[in-house]
Amino acid sequence: MLGLNLSLIKHLCVGKNMKSKASQSQGLLLFRLSHTQLFALGTLKIRELVPFSKLSAIPQSHPAILGAATVRGHTIPIIDMASAVGYAPITEQEFANAYIIITDCQRMVMGFLVRSIDKIIECNWRDIESPPDNLGKNAFLTGVTRVDDKLVQLLDVELLLSKIFPTSPESTRAILTDVQREILKPLNILLVDDSMVARKQLSDALDSINIPYLVTSDGREALSIMEEAAKEGRPVDLLVSDIEMPGLDGYELAFEVKNTPALADAYIILHTSLSSEISVSQAHQVGANEALTKFDAHELIEAMLRGAKRHQAS
Repeated sequence: MLGLNLSLIKHLCVGKNMKSKASQSQGLLLFRLSHTQLFALGTLKIRELVPFSKLSAIPQSHPAILGAATVRGHTIPIIDMASAVGYAPITEQEFANAYIIITDCQRMVMGFLVRSIDKIIECNWRDIESPPDNLGKNAFLTGVTRVDDKLVQLLDVELLLSKIFPTSPESTRAILTDVQREILKPLNILLVDDSMVARKQLSDALDSINIPYLVTSDGREALSIMEEAAKEGRPVDLLVSDIEMPGLDGYELAFEVKNTPALADAYIILHTSLSSEISVSQAHQVGANEALTKFDAHELIEAMLRGAKRHQAS
């Protein structure tokens, strides 16, 4: 399996998910950044796994960027993931066993060098828990689970990339006319994302244009918020949710919302770091109105305005 394109794996996983429209099952790639701790990334984020190969230097790059590799004719920056999250850098002596995880995430194709690949498993996202609070704000984790009685930590790719490739201010600011602002202001807006960085990006985008909203890091809590708001006679009008989240992911959250009459009028925007046609197709099949790739405030606000106009017309 190693060294092969992962499109077949993704196809099989998505095909299985479509039987129930919103399965919690998703592939996880397990790997090591240290000799003892297992880490994971969702396979939807991964294009390919390749053995370490010779790199060319990238002048004046971040210290965690080892250089660039040419993979299938494309030049891709390679990040020492161990070093980037605070472990000892991967040494030249370890390169023989190291692998590069090629990802397509946040509109960027890049490679993460890891010490070794363990295996690919199918995981139920209900078994993934939020990371303990005592890990602090700089922990690069979105969740933890156990596989074969071993602790597995899911990495927060958004946080990692924000440290290496800071977001440009232009992409996090939106400009609205007074008329557009007044269209959005009356709406009950809920933002959901397990990534601290993504929540801040979403919040900053709305704060900058003075639009009120609610925000949570958990899909189950988001569903509870929506149910309570509906009981109070002020249902959520716009739901902006991440796709990959522990406990209740964005696909199932959208599915549950659309299959609950009191919530079903919500305009659902699934917001994901995945640069994948698969994620967009599946988002529509579970009832989402739109699926956007993180992060562009202009695209997000435009999608929210489309939702607002749909509510005006109904």
